[in-house]
Amino acid sequence: MKKRYLSSGYLSAFCLELSVMLHAGIGVGDGLHLLAEDGDQESELLRELAGAVDGGEPLSAAMAATQAFPDYAVYLAGAGEQTGRQEEAFRALAAYYDTIERMGNRIRGALTYPAILLLMMLAVIVVLLAKVLPVFESVFARLGGQMTGLAGGLLALGGVLNRMLPVLCVVLALVLALVAAFSVSLPFRNWAGRFWQRRRGDRGIAGKVGAAQFAAALSMGMASGLPVEEALAMATSLHSENAAMERRYNDCRSRLDEGAGLAEALRQSGLLPPAFCRMLSLGIRSGSGDTVMAEISRRLQTDAERSVEETVSRVEPGIVIVSSLLVGGILLSVMLPLVRIMSAIG
Repeated sequence: MKKRYLSSGYLSAFCLELSVMLHAGIGVGDGLHLLAEDGDQESELLRELAGAVDGGEPLSAAMAATQAFPDYAVYLAGAGEQTGRQEEAFRALAAYYDTIERMGNRIRGALTYPAILLLMMLAVIVVLLAKVLPVFESVFARLGGQMTGLAGGLLALGGVLNRMLPVLCVVLALVLALVAAFSVSLPFRNWAGRFWQRRRGDRGIAGKVGAAQFAAALSMGMASGLPVEEALAMATSLHSENAAMERRYNDCRSRLDEGAGLAEALRQSGLLPPAFCRMLSLGIRSGSGDTVMAEISRRLQTDAERSVEETVSRVEPGIVIVSSLLVGGILLSVMLPLVRIMSAIG
């Protein structure tokens, strides 16, 4: 069976609608039939789920059979069935996928625009070197001069670029295709995310985004009534490509086995910042650990989004300034000698 991919936005809406129906006392099978009547693009999937549930299968087993739902969504749905907190489990899943969707949109928008801007600036510089400078060379020749120094070097570079123009066009088309795939293709974004985790680990913005997603997943598990160890294991499984996160998880798990509290184990292993661990410790003591964990997740998400926006706010002006200086320098290297020649003739 070909694996289907459901977006985080659809998963959030699906889980929220199920939690609302469960809260209203509507059975899972009846709720799925109601959702399938909307006639959206996933109606066939919903009817498949409804048929399996009507046949006596648990919803989590039906979700797993479709191969369309992430493993952790299936696992948490099953945990909700076993603990009798199915409504809470789907509500937590809805909040988690809403967080992932909003963060993904922010990151996608933050990466796409600077990438397109950079490509456009590079294209302008290549055209200037390969097509415009030869025109100035002919002007110099008619005036009895030639381009030397920096202008001559840029002209030679332009000649090389002009000969390589077909190759450069192919490279540009491939880069544009990658940018487009990142913007519209969920499987490609998932692959890019795993690749980024392997390369960058938990450094810089990648670390902040990873911490926010980890906190959101841990909050989701705690709100669903999972034991702390299982919630922690599930949250860490979302970062299986991140070796640094895996090491920290193993350290945290060993501290829990030694009798440390969750907040202390998270702090000592470095999975969460110390300030948030203190908040979690107070929340656990007051019996509201899941609520505090949800607030920690929200704050980490806000911090990650702010870091992305600040980085983009520095990158965009930098691209424009550097490109403008390059274009201006190229033109001045040609225009100043040309002005001197024309002044001498005049």
